[in-house]
Amino acid sequence: MCGIVGLFLKSPGLQAELGRLSADMLGIMSDRGPDSAGFAVYGTAAGDTTKLTLRIPEDVDASAMAAALGVTAVRRGDHAVVTVPRDAEGALRQALATRYPAVNIVSAGARIELYKGVGLPDAVSSRYGLPGMAGTHAIGHTRMATESAVTTHGAHPFSTGPDQCLVHNGSLSNHNALRRNLRREGLEFETENDSEVAAGYLTWRMRQGASLGEALEAAVGDLDGFYTFVVGTERGFGVLRDPIACKPAVMAETEDYVAFGSEYRALVPLPGIEQARLFEPAPGQVYFWEHAA
Repeated sequence: MCGIVGLFLKSPGLQAELGRLSADMLGIMSDRGPDSAGFAVYGTAAGDTTKLTLRIPEDVDASAMAAALGVTAVRRGDHAVVTVPRDAEGALRQALATRYPAVNIVSAGARIELYKGVGLPDAVSSRYGLPGMAGTHAIGHTRMATESAVTTHGAHPFSTGPDQCLVHNGSLSNHNALRRNLRREGLEFETENDSEVAAGYLTWRMRQGASLGEALEAAVGDLDGFYTFVVGTERGFGVLRDPIACKPAVMAETEDYVAFGSEYRALVPLPGIEQARLFEPAPGQVYFWEHAA
């Protein structure tokens, strides 16, 4: 079943509240998926740098690892965020693969931080400090595992490109064929989850020069099944439902924000929701909002 939330802030005055509002929305969706949860927050970029969010196994000392690699790691539960100059990202990835192969790179980009784990949304949000996070936009997901094991590895969001991530409610029927084709294009996948394939598809399209909106438009013809996608990029936030739109979805827009929820009750904690323009995203139609560069 699964539950999705998303919040794109137009007003800078709400940025300090992004994490708290997103955590409240995600917690309300608990009964749509109590197995695992995750979220991605887009904060402030620090010059010409890249942030890597890492998931650290229990048998790896994060502080010792950071010291050995010559980096500073900000620890949040079993995740840590490492910020390096953009031209040093490749060397760090190689060092991690060689010296710490059990450490998983969950996301990378100028602004994205991504966290996920097994448990109820409120517990996952608290574990990684979501209520205290600030930023411009965030997406979250609570999962009911129907096609794969209940693991952190299989939890959403999935990130397959810089500052890009996706959450998904539904099921794709052609994900195995797509995965084979995308691997031939150089993409790598860590799970058998169809949602990771959807994320990889969008990454592939965007590598070819498509905007997120254009990639989502192409997805309508290339992805078979039933789905609702909420996608984040460095500056943008997109929503797409399949042409049948059999999964529930509702959106709200005010002068201060755009919000998405699998159900209206997820939107209730938002300020000014009583005056918001409420609508159900239309089948097969791309919705996209973006901040100026």
